[in-house]
Amino acid sequence: MLPCGDSGLLVEVDGLPEVLALADAVRAAPPVGVLDVVSAARTVLLCIEPGTDLTEVRRAVLGLDIEPGAAPPEGERVEIEVVYDGPDLDEVGELTGLGADGVVEAHTGTPWRAAFGGFAPGFAYLVGGDPRLEVARRRESRTSVPAGAVGLAGEFSGVYPRSSPGGWQLIGHTDAELWNIDRGALLTPGCTVVFKAVG
Repeated sequence: MLPCGDSGLLVEVDGLPEVLALADAVRAAPPVGVLDVVSAARTVLLCIEPGTDLTEVRRAVLGLDIEPGAAPPEGERVEIEVVYDGPDLDEVGELTGLGADGVVEAHTGTPWRAAFGGFAPGFAYLVGGDPRLEVARRRESRTSVPAGAVGLAGEFSGVYPRSSPGGWQLIGHTDAELWNIDRGALLTPGCTVVFKAVG
């Protein structure tokens, strides 16, 4: 556990299962002074009210019951409609051995979980989907991926909230608005995401 100034504590863990378990435990029973929990791939940042004793927060975090791999608590459920027409759909079907239709069935057949945000406002790294969909990023990134593109990379799925460069395997697109200045992010850490094939 590393201090981040006088109002933060960065907890480094072994991997994503530990990140999810720690973030869930802190959200369920926040130590005194903890204002926010910010997850990443291998760290959890605890944002703490200035003036709080960081030693006490450390002690409280170490006392939490953390079970990596445990079922996540019930979070908000978000359904995203997807037209599965991505330029990499057929290739992902070949890489996985599922075929294009099998990729769609696998992507829509298992709920995903927003593990953490990053890359761009509104982008959530989604985990927990069908493990057969694990594919490598593209060898060469695209200079422009359109807003709403739905992709796969490694164990993750995600939706590009705006046009940007990107190297994920694109399998479809959605009209869902992932981010706006008034609401913030549609997909927040801990929420359950269900993809529905349309069109």
